[in-house]
Amino acid sequence: MDIGIMGSGHIGSTLARKLTALGHRVSIANSRGPASLAALAAETGATAATVEQAARARDVIIVTIPQKAVSELPRHVFAATSAVVVDTGNYYPSRDGRIAEIDGGLAESQWVAQMLGRPVVKAFNNIGANSLATRGVPAGTPGRVCLSVAGDDVRAKQGVQGIIEALGFDGLDAGTLAESWRQQPGTPAYCHDLGRAGLEAALAQADAGKIAQYRAEADEAARPYFAPTLARST
Repeated sequence: MDIGIMGSGHIGSTLARKLTALGHRVSIANSRGPASLAALAAETGATAATVEQAARARDVIIVTIPQKAVSELPRHVFAATSAVVVDTGNYYPSRDGRIAEIDGGLAESQWVAQMLGRPVVKAFNNIGANSLATRGVPAGTPGRVCLSVAGDDVRAKQGVQGIIEALGFDGLDAGTLAESWRQQPGTPAYCHDLGRAGLEAALAQADAGKIAQYRAEADEAARPYFAPTLARST
C-alpha cells in the first residue's frame, strides 16, 4: 500500500517503522520539514516528505498530530485525495486549549473531519506507542490486543482493520464516527491493551453522561507529560 503519515511523534514514527517493515511504501511528514526526518527515513526506508507530498499517498493517509494542530493543516491538500484518512489523535485541553465544539458534545474525530473537510476513520488513538511497537503477535495468540475502529464508511473501516491485523492486533468495528467518543481519553476502552472480549465490554460500558468527566480525569493525568512541551512553548 501507499501510505502517508502526517506527524512523526511516538505513534507516527512507530507506525512508520512497522508499516515499512511490512513492505508498504510510506511517506512521513511533520511541521519541521523533511530535513528533520532524515534519521527516521534512513532507519526505516520511509520517504521524508512535506505535508503536501504525504497527502498524495494513494491508499491511506494517517493524521497523527496534536488536536490543536489539526486546524493548521492546509485543507486543500485533502481535497483531491480518494485515500482513506485515519485520525489517531486525542483532545487534551491542557495541551490543545479549549475546543468549543468538542466541549459542546461533538466527538473528537467528528471535529477533525470537519476541519479537514474529509470523512475520517478513528483508529490507533487508544494504544500507547510502546504497546503498538511491542505487543503485535500472530492471529490466534492468547491475549492478543484488540484495537477499535470507528467511522461511517464500512469499507474504509475494513481496510484499516486489515492494517491493524497485519500489525499483529485484532481489529474491532466500534461503530460510527459519532460513537468514537467511546474510545476517547479516560474511557474504559482507552489504552488498557484489552483483548477482543474486554474491548467490546469496555466500549459498551462507556457512559455518555460521563464524557466531560472522562476528559477531565485523562487531562489531569496527562498534565505531567505535557508540562515540558508547554514550558518550551511559553
